[in-house]
Amino acid sequence: MGKIIEASQGQTLTVRLSHPGKLNAIDAGMWIALRECFERAADSDVRCIILRGDGDGAFAAGGDIEEFRTVRATVDDALHYHDTLVASALEAIRHSPVPTVAAIRGPCVGGGLEIAGCCDIRIAGESARFGAPINRLGFSMYPGEMAGLLALVGQAVVLEILLEGRVFDAREAMTKGLLTRVVEDERVFAEADETAARICAGAPLVARWHKQWVHRLSHDRPLSEAEKRAAFAFLDTTDYAEGMQAFRDKRPPRFNGH
Repeated sequence: MGKIIEASQGQTLTVRLSHPGKLNAIDAGMWIALRECFERAADSDVRCIILRGDGDGAFAAGGDIEEFRTVRATVDDALHYHDTLVASALEAIRHSPVPTVAAIRGPCVGGGLEIAGCCDIRIAGESARFGAPINRLGFSMYPGEMAGLLALVGQAVVLEILLEGRVFDAREAMTKGLLTRVVEDERVFAEADETAARICAGAPLVARWHKQWVHRLSHDRPLSEAEKRAAFAFLDTTDYAEGMQAFRDKRPPRFNGH
């Protein structure tokens, strides 16, 4: 069985997908633990979450196919697995109020690609590989799992990935909009740490608001008057006062999240 490993350092939480011997393939228990992890983080003082595979060999090689015969034996079983377990975990990542950074080395395919696609920033090593070759296994991607990728790169790229079932490199993933940046393999985790440090240096409420508004503006309806007024909630925060004072004092701000 695989597991989710959590480790905190300062205001950053690092979450590792761990399934030794299976390229960190994600089993049912890991999907549950992943959702629970992100739900806890949403109500904590964590300012950034780094999501990565355990070790240097893989981010995640999809779901654990060996358990599919049992967890997807019937339509009801399959619906429970893909909707209650997988899609809900992906939604917890995608809609987490805490900024998320995916640090990707090695294979990032199938469910691994779905996870990375739900993160805010995706940093990959040059030798990382991407794709969703499930057409060769005879099953389709569940719509609830497809939503994150569709929102990220659009219909044309998602259809190309799923119809061809091709595995491609990091540079191509970058051109398709799947990645934020590509670095040397040895720099991936350091780059993720530095990215998290920059996020943590900012006002945490502002980071959460930026995520909230980006998600809200993806819906094609105008902002209400109440929503427009809510966009200025920062005026009542001590972090706003601190940021303005730090600017006047020409010093780094010290934000407390209030």
